[in-house]
Amino acid sequence: QVQLVESGGGLVQAGGSLRLSCAASGNIFAITAMAWYRQAPGKQRELVATIPSGGSPNYADSVKGRFTISRGNVENTVYLQMNSLKPEDTAVYYCNAAIIPLATMTVDRFWGQGTRVTVSS
Repeated sequence: QVQLVESGGGLVQAGGSLRLSCAASGNIFAITAMAWYRQAPGKQRELVATIPSGGSPNYADSVKGRFTISRGNVENTVYLQMNSLKPEDTAVYYCNAAIIPLATMTVDRFWGQGTRVTVSS
């Protein structure tokens, strides 16, 4: 019953910005960490940024200084502010969270369906 839903993807020009959003829903006891991944065509899925609950964010070298991950005022939300976008940022972006559902009280990882980001050159 736990679900993650992403939004905010789209087509932008190089140098532009987008903000991705992710909201977790369901019978959740706690979320220990949230993250953003991305997967470009023909490439493996890669970690973009992570933010533990109450911790400091971490970024892949390829996006450091350009992207910012943050937790929303609503506990079960996470954002990815993407600035100075480059064509190589083109990918499907996926939200991921380590969640403890009420039904199990055991931590598990959940994925969103993905939102597509296309950066034109």
